[in-house]
Amino acid sequence: MSQYEPLRQPRTDAAKRPAQPPRPDFFMPAMPPLGLIHALETKWWEYRRRQQFRQRFLHLLAYDDPMLEDMGHCRDDILWASRLPLKEDAEQALEQRRAAHKAARQKRRR
Repeated sequence: MSQYEPLRQPRTDAAKRPAQPPRPDFFMPAMPPLGLIHALETKWWEYRRRQQFRQRFLHLLAYDDPMLEDMGHCRDDILWASRLPLKEDAEQALEQRRAAHKAARQKRRR
């Protein structure tokens, strides 16, 4: 197992945003506010995704540019993704940007 293995692992269901809870048919007097619980769960999920991004990608900035290019990353893209607001998923945005760069490179080759 190499040190880059966490970058290659397939996405699990942990990568999915928390789903909106179903609305109950009736409300009990002591029932917790479902909207508040969902909002807190979503904020926690966003916080964890940002922490996971930091754990997986920001340490790569210690490498030089040729090494990052060999790994399929670009320093500017990692820095760009690290500055995204918390509401946006940095890993997903980075994947989309990498795919766009890859498609542009293939288009130039033709």
